[in-house]
Amino acid sequence: MPVHVTPPFAGTPHIAAGRGDFAPLVLMPGDPRRARRIADTFLQDARQVTDIRGILGYTGRHQGVPMSVLASGMGIPSVSIYATELFRYYGVRRIVRVGTAGAITESVAVRDVVIASAAHTDSSLSRILVDGVTLSLAPSYLLLRAAADAAELEKSSGAAVHIGPVFTSDHFYLDRPALFDAIQRRGTLAVEMEAAGLYAVACAEGGEALAVLTVSDHLRTGEALTAEERETDFDRALRIAATALLTDV
Repeated sequence: MPVHVTPPFAGTPHIAAGRGDFAPLVLMPGDPRRARRIADTFLQDARQVTDIRGILGYTGRHQGVPMSVLASGMGIPSVSIYATELFRYYGVRRIVRVGTAGAITESVAVRDVVIASAAHTDSSLSRILVDGVTLSLAPSYLLLRAAADAAELEKSSGAAVHIGPVFTSDHFYLDRPALFDAIQRRGTLAVEMEAAGLYAVACAEGGEALAVLTVSDHLRTGEALTAEERETDFDRALRIAATALLTDV
């Protein structure tokens, strides 16, 4: 009788890591350089586990607990690929996006932090996961509650942290003032491009997800961070995200 040997896991089409290379807890910025910076400055003993297509991933420890960071690229299709592969093939349980967003309401300022309690979207993603149903895209309550608690500590040091819905757009440059006026009147705080995709994938794959965002620009005032500031000015969001990941671990 022939002996059938299961070949070793050689990664996915988009991630080169082997089984066990990712921790169950993952921080997910969009920018690969931000992923590298998190590995270098926030994780202990981090090692690189993937670099396919320039999308960098690392695994180390934070407060003694294994934790990974993987860039997502930009937009719902990209974050959906990486989040799906992490949940489905690497045993990841929680992903917290640490990205940027554009404020659409005057009460939110550049450099503030927004914790996305829901993600509205114009993407078809919310309608294609279950035939005939438009899903409500929301984060894990456990992660959201933990992030809200961590935000209170940040607020005590003078930082501004907001909790509310964001709008995940499929088009970065499309000028839609009427849309932004309408969603602002309905309590939406900021616009970005990934949270709805991450929340949808977590729902489909049985994982937990949250988005903790640093406001990098303001749609009303035109104020914006530089590219370098976008890469480096996210420490408060990162601390909140990591605290949420570690809750009840």
